[in-house]
Amino acid sequence: MRGIVVAGTVVLVILGIGDHAWWLAAGALLYLYLTYGRGSPGTPPPPAGGGTPPDSYRAYRERRDRQARWERRYRREHPFEARRQEREKSR
Repeated sequence: MRGIVVAGTVVLVILGIGDHAWWLAAGALLYLYLTYGRGSPGTPPPPAGGGTPPDSYRAYRERRDRQARWERRYRREHPFEARRQEREKSR
């Protein structure tokens, strides 16, 4: 992979003698390789729950209760929309 990137960069630099847009392409190629290429540490996959794991059960319980309060408030303030969403969810 590294050889391909180096060869491509050399070709783009040679082409860049007549047209400076190729210099930009060579720079972009090197930037992308250094940023996302092999050898750079990847980002860890997100947890299965979609969010960050709770620090403690108490923090988890507080977030869960806060979410439940927001959902109750939403159902109270938007009854028709809440019923429509419940019907779609039950399908």
